[in-house]
Amino acid sequence: MTSASVREALDAAVDALAAAGVDDPRLDAELLLGEAMGRERSALVADAGAEVPASAGRAFGEMVRRRLRREPVAYILGRKGFRRLELAVDSRVLVPRPETELLVELALELRPQRVLDVGTGSGAIALAVADELPDAEVIATDTSPAALEVARANAQRLDLAERVRFVEGTVPDESNGFDLVLANLPYVAERDWPSLQPDVTRYEPREALLAGPDGLDAYRALIPECPLLFSRYATQRKGALAVEVGEGQAGAVAELMGGAGFGPVETRRDLAGIERVVIGRSVKTGA
Repeated sequence: MTSASVREALDAAVDALAAAGVDDPRLDAELLLGEAMGRERSALVADAGAEVPASAGRAFGEMVRRRLRREPVAYILGRKGFRRLELAVDSRVLVPRPETELLVELALELRPQRVLDVGTGSGAIALAVADELPDAEVIATDTSPAALEVARANAQRLDLAERVRFVEGTVPDESNGFDLVLANLPYVAERDWPSLQPDVTRYEPREALLAGPDGLDAYRALIPECPLLFSRYATQRKGALAVEVGEGQAGAVAELMGGAGFGPVETRRDLAGIERVVIGRSVKTGA
């Protein structure tokens, strides 16, 4: 049997993935074939007439079958890029999303000395902040021991283990003295779960996504605690809380922040124009 060319293998995979409802079948097929052949995606596409070796063809076929079952590409590859980092990911943690980089960009603006990342998951936010703000002290928490295993392994592999301390729970015992708190907590409303892509509902950790009837339960629990995190700072220092939210939730979360004493409260939009990040400045940070 004659081996297929890169072009032929990609075209067949794209047709199958498109029929299965995959959003970007061409990109996914190229990433998976590149992995199977050990080649960069750009080089693969530029050499579309090259033959796909039999062993790579078998590996590619298995990966495509996994994607047809709607397993996320990041889980199939075992990694996902985030900012300047490549993070190992699997079904113990959410796949890092581009919109979450807004929280890191805010940290770069504020240049905090001590940062708390609540709900760290794979460690994406905490590790990116540590990587790009080498003078900042970073503490990251998660209620999932399995997620913390992934985050700690990422820190070790990226040579950032000495820069980030991981703690199980939500707020660490030494819960004061931070000047920036970042959080990407569960914010999917239960009513919206059936409408999500099967990539999410079948494979990503449900407990890291769902947050009650309206998706705000996790932030109702966290936000009232946050003013205390800044309470020992001198009056001239400013604390800030920044959280990622779902579409249509920014107003309600801003109200929660206002009710907890934060002000002023602002929002930032993602590339799709959705109000994605809500930022509250602490009104009184003095003891």
